[in-house]
Amino acid sequence: MSGHQFDKPNFVDQVLSIIDETGIKACQLEIELTESSLMRHPEKVASILEQLRRIGCNIAVDDFGTGYSSLSYLKTFPLMVLKIDRSFVRDIPHDSRDISISNSIISLAKNLHMETVAEGIEEMEQFSTLQRLDCTYGQGFLFSRPVPAEQLQEVLADLNRQAWMNEPS
Repeated sequence: MSGHQFDKPNFVDQVLSIIDETGIKACQLEIELTESSLMRHPEKVASILEQLRRIGCNIAVDDFGTGYSSLSYLKTFPLMVLKIDRSFVRDIPHDSRDISISNSIISLAKNLHMETVAEGIEEMEQFSTLQRLDCTYGQGFLFSRPVPAEQLQEVLADLNRQAWMNEPS
């Protein structure tokens, strides 16, 4: 979500309407914000995020570590997921600093009872290293290129079959 969407007075009502219209469960919906969006109007954003959490939505911070990087918002906002920015994933496993930063984010998230998502996984070595670091989830071209909505079910079925074999495509 963009910070501008949070500025709309009826944002939570819009989310509730979408949930009702689509029939999905709120727990299946993850609202994702960048660090900079969180910090635009922290009190207002915190209130909106609390309402979304009460509904049952999951809240994720995208591009963690690339913006404000103030750890105080990790206790201020009801966050459930930290997304490791692709800039820290790109040179794994060859750059020890990227491995250290990713490992630190994963450890921090675990200690705060959050999950992690590594963005931009393109190579099996990145995937393997992040698995060893105990990253919760990964996303990137290694798993799938962008596809039209009508092909999504097929891609998800393929990924589910591959999960049984414990390896991406």
